[in-house]
Amino acid sequence: MRPRSLDEVIGQRHLLGPGTPLRRLVESEAPMSLFLWGPPGTGKTTLAYVVSNVTKRRFVEVSAVSAGVKDVRAAIDNARRELGMTGRQTVLFVDEVHRFNKAQQDALLPAVENRWVTFIGATTENPFFSVISPLLSRSLLLTLESLSEDDIRAVLERAVSDPRGLGGRATLAPQALEHLVRLAGGDARRSLTYLEAAALLADDITVEVVEKAVDKAAVRYDRQGDQHYDVISAFIKSMRGSDADAALHYLARMIEAGEDPRFIARRIVIFASEDVGMADPTCLQTAVATAQAVQLIGLPEGQINLAHAVIHCATAPKSNAVVKAIGAAIGDVRRGLIGQVPGHLRDAHYPGAAKLGHGDGYKYPHDFDHGLVRQEYAPEQVRERRYYEPTRHGAEAPIADRWAKIRDFLRGS
Repeated sequence: MRPRSLDEVIGQRHLLGPGTPLRRLVESEAPMSLFLWGPPGTGKTTLAYVVSNVTKRRFVEVSAVSAGVKDVRAAIDNARRELGMTGRQTVLFVDEVHRFNKAQQDALLPAVENRWVTFIGATTENPFFSVISPLLSRSLLLTLESLSEDDIRAVLERAVSDPRGLGGRATLAPQALEHLVRLAGGDARRSLTYLEAAALLADDITVEVVEKAVDKAAVRYDRQGDQHYDVISAFIKSMRGSDADAALHYLARMIEAGEDPRFIARRIVIFASEDVGMADPTCLQTAVATAQAVQLIGLPEGQINLAHAVIHCATAPKSNAVVKAIGAAIGDVRRGLIGQVPGHLRDAHYPGAAKLGHGDGYKYPHDFDHGLVRQEYAPEQVRERRYYEPTRHGAEAPIADRWAKIRDFLRGS
């Protein structure tokens, strides 16, 4: 079912319109270097094949999973020989190019720089993280998008009727079609795999047939690339926004995709102080206990502990006063607002400290009513600085009242 022309390609309209790089590559004979970056099943290999077929260029595919520097150089040497003897250009397609190490990517540079080949690299991971800068700077980066439900629906309907597919030998019930669309998750190749599996079970493909052929929808997630960061970002922001349901969804996605549960637990511990803080001090206790529990028992049982912590964090009152307080204090220190530690607060336990006046005049708070005594604690340069500004959220409200009274007393107000 692979398309034979650009007009047959479903989806990626933003890359296939008039004047786009792909159209120029097809319509002209000038060599060009491209990176196709996008999720699985969105047409990266298809577009490379179409470019080769439409322009009658010679097509050579190298898999980064199994090829080495020797294979890359051999492909380039053959392309140079073909160009010199016949004038025919070569499309050098490298699938999973992010798997190439630096030496393998360096081997591509002369061919790209001298236009000995039309280079097309396909990757599911962010090229800015996985591709060397010299190679990326000499190539156009085209981003492919996940196919929409309408796109997947069109792929499946074409496969049912087209002679290259099922050729009308099977029927696909409307409900089964919609079920396949949902299961595909924007991946055209996966949708065709599921359709083929269902067609092997019955000619009349119903929802029940699809459910027998397909276990569950694939979880789209890459642990070292964009989606890793996107999902954990959405996870944190959902807890910050107090949406426990959304946070549990992203937690489930990470667990099902094989994310390290200790990484998730660490992020929850950070969140407990950064976004909940003193509004619910018990949230940090839950988060730390969860991290310890996950370390102790692992998955799958650890997912219950993670869910416990996520629900606590998401439904807790929120305050970022703690992170703002330490941020402001560090900012002042970095600007040079440091000053000398007041003499009465200095360590007076070592021999000779008394001769230096260390500890002279220190007032022991426990000797005074309410455990409070007015004396200077901060260096003179930051004496009037205010770092901790509590909110009125949750358990931080009474803390705010008490801290305001303490601060006024200590400052002599």
